[in-house]
Amino acid sequence: MKKWMGLFLLVLFFLSACAPTKPAEAVTIRVALLPILDGLPIVVAQQEGLFEKYNVKVEILPVSSGPERDQLVAAGQADAMINELTSVMFFNKETPQVQAVRFARTATAEQALFRVLAAKGANIQKAADLKGVPIGVSQATVIEYLTQRLLEVQGFQPDEIQTISVPKIPDRMALLASGELKAAMLPEPFATLAEQQGAVPLFDDRLAPGYSFSVISVRKALIDQHPQAVKGFLAAIEEATQHINADPQKYSGLMVEQKMVPAPLAESFRVPTYPLKGVPTEAQFTDALAWAKAKGYLDKDLTYSDCVNPKLLP
Repeated sequence: MKKWMGLFLLVLFFLSACAPTKPAEAVTIRVALLPILDGLPIVVAQQEGLFEKYNVKVEILPVSSGPERDQLVAAGQADAMINELTSVMFFNKETPQVQAVRFARTATAEQALFRVLAAKGANIQKAADLKGVPIGVSQATVIEYLTQRLLEVQGFQPDEIQTISVPKIPDRMALLASGELKAAMLPEPFATLAEQQGAVPLFDDRLAPGYSFSVISVRKALIDQHPQAVKGFLAAIEEATQHINADPQKYSGLMVEQKMVPAPLAESFRVPTYPLKGVPTEAQFTDALAWAKAKGYLDKDLTYSDCVNPKLLP
């Protein structure tokens, strides 16, 4: 009897061990998303069911400005966003709150993200003509940082570089078009639109692409609590990126539908190439930090490991 009982228990143990386990309940990640080209892979992953494939639920929260995005994340009402290294640093100046976990977009030698243009009739034809000329930027952002670094690459001294803060892109474009701004830094595709409206292109970040990129950042609390969910989130974005790069024009309609390009460019602006998995290097981080400290935007050192996390990439 004991022999049969032992055999029975052994069979029960075997059957329970082989029974399929119920998958963990999907974690919801709320993404504060501006209507910018950088977010296309996230939208594609959502629409093609890739987040579900990796057992993640994603809720996209449309926002209209960087401050609105930052407020949602700071309040814990959003978990992820597309921003820049300096933005990550400002979040983390007291204690680590967010970490950059992936590039969103990067400039390359063939593909620009930002362009400096002069106003029509401003008699500015080349970079050297900008010495002492106020350039419209968004202060304390990658746009101001990039403007300074690109001018330095072309031989400018710090005292020859002048900027003026015009945070909103439509305002910057309008002032450039009217000539009230003699020059401005604009992101694509707005730089292309400004050129079509008569602005004079001077140079762009293809000069030094290592300075120019955006990142996907996630709240550290979510990373600590649900690292597998964040890994699934990034795996879905990686697959969506591969889909876009393999057949970019398939997604041109979605790009327009999501208002990532201005209406006048709907037919002509091409879907960009997106970077595969990767995070900013320590050298890129160190340079951005040095700039932020030199400008007085930060008064303390931050560590790369607190601000950038490469361990979640697929």
